Amino acid sequence: MHSDGATQQAKQDDTLRRGLRGTAVGVALFAVLGTVTAVWANPLFVRMTPVGPWEFGATVLTALLAGVTVALWVPRCRLRTSGAGGLASFLGIACPTCNKILMLIFGGPALLAWFDPVRPWLAAAGVIIMSMAALRTWRAFRDDRAGAAVVVSSENPPMGGLK
Repeated sequence: MHSDGATQQAKQDDTLRRGLRGTAVGVALFAVLGTVTAVWANPLFVRMTPVGPWEFGATVLTALLAGVTVALWVPRCRLRTSGAGGLASFLGIACPTCNKILMLIFGGPALLAWFDPVRPWLAAAGVIIMSMAALRTWRAFRDDRAGAAVVVSSENPPMGGLK
């Protein structure tokens, strides 16, 4: 009985740690991503193009999905897919003319003519990729927890069945 209570307490502690870690990552990413991309006015970065109506939502979803993925992460998960989705979201949210790398690759007129119109689609693709990564991480987390429950129950067989 004692080990069952200790197992339950360890599970609650793990859930709390995961929740705090996911919340911290989500809030930090929201603040950093929104500031760096100048989705809101700030003294650090000035945006050269107006913020579209979808950019704030993409910022919220990107941060939320990153927080969920970090909270549910288990050692057998890789974060590569989520990182690729985050990069796509960042490029979709960010001001196209403020990104020096994109400016060097495309040049100003081509950047506004060709890249700017696909930014909403790039941000949406990033959110979709991050959603798939969060779902895969959730499944791995669920399987990991189910596997741990099977191990615990096989180590502590019920006492009522012995004769």
